Amino acid sequence: MSATPTALAQEQESKLLKTLGRFDLVFLLIAAVVGLETLGAVSSYGAEAFTWTLVLALFFLIPYGLIFAETGAAFTEEGGAYTWVRDAFGRKAGALAAILTWVTQPVWVGGSMAFLATEGWNVNLSHISDGSFADYTFKLVFVWLTVLAAIVSLRYGKWLPTVGAIMKVAILVIFVLTTVVYAMKNGVVDLSLGDFSPTWAGLFGATPLLLFAYLGFESGNSAAGEMKNPARDVPFGILRSSGTAAACYLLPIFAILLVVPKSQISGIGGFFDATATVFSVYGGAADAMLKVLSVLLVFVLMTQGASWMIISDRMQAIAAADGAFFGGFFGVFNRKLSTPVRVNFLSGVVATVFMLVAMQLTGHAGSIFAVVLTIAITTFLLSYLLVIPAAIKLRRVDPQRPRPFRVPVSDRGFSLMGWLCFAWILLGSWVAVFPGTLEPLFGTDYDFTGTWGVSRTTFELFTIGTLVALLVLGIVGYILGAPVRRAVPHDHPTSGAAPDATDDRSALA
Repeated sequence: MSATPTALAQEQESKLLKTLGRFDLVFLLIAAVVGLETLGAVSSYGAEAFTWTLVLALFFLIPYGLIFAETGAAFTEEGGAYTWVRDAFGRKAGALAAILTWVTQPVWVGGSMAFLATEGWNVNLSHISDGSFADYTFKLVFVWLTVLAAIVSLRYGKWLPTVGAIMKVAILVIFVLTTVVYAMKNGVVDLSLGDFSPTWAGLFGATPLLLFAYLGFESGNSAAGEMKNPARDVPFGILRSSGTAAACYLLPIFAILLVVPKSQISGIGGFFDATATVFSVYGGAADAMLKVLSVLLVFVLMTQGASWMIISDRMQAIAAADGAFFGGFFGVFNRKLSTPVRVNFLSGVVATVFMLVAMQLTGHAGSIFAVVLTIAITTFLLSYLLVIPAAIKLRRVDPQRPRPFRVPVSDRGFSLMGWLCFAWILLGSWVAVFPGTLEPLFGTDYDFTGTWGVSRTTFELFTIGTLVALLVLGIVGYILGAPVRRAVPHDHPTSGAAPDATDDRSALA
């Protein structure tokens, strides 16, 4: 059985409107998960980046997608992964998984996305100097437009991710096709089969980036209470969007490698450098096309951030309504909009603070982008160290629950798939938090400052400091959620123990 939701959680679920259909979910996931920000960072590892992208697609993305297609279709309560971890391991574990997942998005929007949008504007439109008033203004406007887009009622707001997803795929298709034309006219970078050979450096460097790129397709379940038919639509959405994502990473990464030498690919500018190169085939129209592309890219990045906030803010709001985060204040959905407006604004504040701190602490835009992207990767990956075991446990301990989509393997086979994914996540988490520590064990040199543009002390201060701050925030939030947990749910006997007292016993054991 599942843990009993609190009275506040039940009240919030009554405000939800069934507005998401099957294709709405597919576009929402594509808009959120398929990212442009990782293309340059992954491609900077050269031709072997394509090899690792393919390896992760086969040995991580496929089992991961199947696992959560089944879990997401069977467990369709609003809140998604928070409710899965809560049901499997109790509210404390659910609270930790939720805060790690949720905070990833404002960190990512305020850091990586805002900086990538600024770079896109810089490259083809007008230059914005690092640290200038215009730089701060541009990033702040980007962050808060993203937040406001997430606040809009999902009935209407769902069209923004849909448009963003279509534009994103269209941009990537145009880029790949233009690369083919460019290659036919001008040739390509000299690549040999040996260049695609995997190395330890490529494994340890690219794995966190690729996992970050491939994760998140189950996150649509955070809005499962707003889906018209989640049991039917979740498997369809996860499998279709994850397949699209694999193509949207493999083909553009290969295209970038064909036209930009490895030594010239930067994490923040790799995609823009490649588009500037291949669009030269359009002659005099290239400059105007690149300007239009930059505007579209800024819009696409904003819709991508908004899509993630639509998803993750709902998870955190449900966690709060369930007594796992700062009492009842953040666990309220606006009755008119059916959106968690308070958490939306909290995300905006966190994104703003993180952007300001990042600019002060790490300096140059390229270094900021790399370090902040790693922070987002770290928190996101760590959440799956709870979410994946929860999916494994729920299949084993709740065999009677209807599973509209079922992976055709035994419980042991399902567990093996899950632990394979867990092993990848564990590796990615370690090298994200402590980069350069495994390479010496395999005889590979690692230049930390040359790779990150900052010292190890600064990097670890930012990374571990963020994790410690999150842990403190989560503990305080959980303590202050006690009154919500003690409130008797509407369907809970008044003579029985309060939900807080039975928290561990009400979880699946």
